[in-house]
Amino acid sequence: MIRSMTGYGKAMLETPQRKITVEIKSLNSKQADINTRLPWICKEKELDIRNMVIRKLERGKIDISIGFDTMDGEQAPVINKNNVRSYYDQMQEISSELGIKDNAGLLAIVMRLPETLRTEKPELTDDEWQRIAGLTEEALAMADLYRLEEGKAMEKDLSKSVASILNYLDNLGAVEGDRISRMREKLTATLKEAVGSENIDKNRFEQELIFYLEKFDINEEKVRLKKHCDYFLETMKTEGTNGKMLNFISQEMGREINTIGSKANDAAMQKLVVMMKDELEKIKELTLNIL
Repeated sequence: MIRSMTGYGKAMLETPQRKITVEIKSLNSKQADINTRLPWICKEKELDIRNMVIRKLERGKIDISIGFDTMDGEQAPVINKNNVRSYYDQMQEISSELGIKDNAGLLAIVMRLPETLRTEKPELTDDEWQRIAGLTEEALAMADLYRLEEGKAMEKDLSKSVASILNYLDNLGAVEGDRISRMREKLTATLKEAVGSENIDKNRFEQELIFYLEKFDINEEKVRLKKHCDYFLETMKTEGTNGKMLNFISQEMGREINTIGSKANDAAMQKLVVMMKDELEKIKELTLNIL
């Protein structure tokens, strides 16, 4: 069973203090490329969250965001009195040195300076972390299910493309027909026209002709391509991550198709080869998104 690397999952929970949302998106990638967007209260747990993602989704370009929407009971910012006093005393001292007597607006200026307000940041409690971890697992499970459903659709498309290649491969036999005989007759006629039949060493000509025509034989490539297609279909049914293996098999299929095309030397056969290549490109594109 194959899994796509494209997935999406979302989980939400409301508490009296805040609304927690965990959202996960994943796309295809060669490795695990994880991008996190976490509130400051969760920063200390970033490594744990990353490990949870890798264990469940394994690889892909994965974005995970955890959002906290503040509800009632969240602590409001308070004035940092020590900083305000220090700023105000310094401003008064500077005003006195410069001879500025109007100090009415000093406090408004001071309150715009850095660190005049502070927010007490509570630590993340074990209970809150358990809630966040549970939501993360829930979102990951949804993303994995999404990947599985996408994989089922991809499996149908892959099976269809492989079946098309096998069908074109069967048609090669009918199109190929007496291709070798026709090539033999053409070469014989060309040689007779060039040097005359009386000047041809028939034994030497037969030896060279056999050696030449063997280069155009595609039976070995047809057998290997058939085996690669069968192995591809078998590998799709295996459990676990098989995307890289399927991609490798598709490259081997392409090698055999290219060799058949280079040996074909026939318009009808070349047409079938082009159609096989078209199906193979669909397969390669899909395998890049398989886990």
